[in-house]
Amino acid sequence: MSIDSGSNYNVAKTTSWFYAYHSYAIDALVAVEYNGSFDLAEGTGDQILTNNIGADADQSASGSLTLFNPSSTTFVKHFTANVNTYHGANQTVNSYVAGYANTTSDIDAIIFRMNSGNIDAGDICLYGIA
Repeated sequence: MSIDSGSNYNVAKTTSWFYAYHSYAIDALVAVEYNGSFDLAEGTGDQILTNNIGADADQSASGSLTLFNPSSTTFVKHFTANVNTYHGANQTVNSYVAGYANTTSDIDAIIFRMNSGNIDAGDICLYGIA
């Protein structure tokens, strides 16, 4: 998230991340787990929304990010995200992120980037932009 039209994406965030998964190959490999290593505690780095997206032709990720009241100059900006991924280990992973950007400035830019590789194809749609 940025408050300076994308010159910097360094807004401090406090977040929590957990996920549920189910293996296609091993039906008993299923769980809901918390992963604190993906949390941010006033961190200014990128927030992980999902991980290990598979590179096969049928593997991908899809999800939603909701940023509440991004133009407010009074309150911090809460957000939630839910992403489903066809993981590189042939399992479906549904990740959940929630937290807040610790700024009362308006959020005027958001960037989505891959940890490695590129976004091959897809749409990023914005709704409710005033």
